[in-house]
Amino acid sequence: ARFGAVMCCCGPCAMYRRSALTLLLDQYEAQFFRGKPSDFGEDRHLTILMLKAGFRTEYVPDAIAATVVPHSLGPYLRQQLRWARSTFRDTFLALRLLPELDGYLTLDVIGQNLGPLLLAISTLTALAQLVIGGSIPWWTGLTIAAMTMVRCSVAALRARDLRFIGFSLHTPINIFLLLPLKAYALCTLS
Repeated sequence: ARFGAVMCCCGPCAMYRRSALTLLLDQYEAQFFRGKPSDFGEDRHLTILMLKAGFRTEYVPDAIAATVVPHSLGPYLRQQLRWARSTFRDTFLALRLLPELDGYLTLDVIGQNLGPLLLAISTLTALAQLVIGGSIPWWTGLTIAAMTMVRCSVAALRARDLRFIGFSLHTPINIFLLLPLKAYALCTLS
């Protein structure tokens, strides 16, 4: 928000100027990825179109919105699959745009994508070590815990809310459910 470039204005929380939306409506309605129509991640895609057109995207901290959230594992995993595909697709599309917006923003988006990649590599390394050597080295668990705590601490500092430290409990879900799902999403983008 500091740079006027929030990278994803989430559907139920987003509002757009009609004049801006009218300019981009044709591009928005005709989403293609790798030559095929794409109908997922429309909120992220519209945000990228807005930024590419030179509009600012802002965060309004006191806005209130309601949305429907998954209440069981199946719908949650389908939601996460859609979001992962959208993130990969629109990150690829936004890479050329990011340096024009701000250098810090480029590093932030790269970091958001590099963190899960490093977590996946750490997990695969631990599994390989378990298969080959029969145990997992202590430093692997320490690395994963340290990465998690650093990321959650940065979020807690930025939000000025210690509850973000609790997101470290999300790491096992991330490792055992979401990382395989993200790998699948990357392989099935089209």
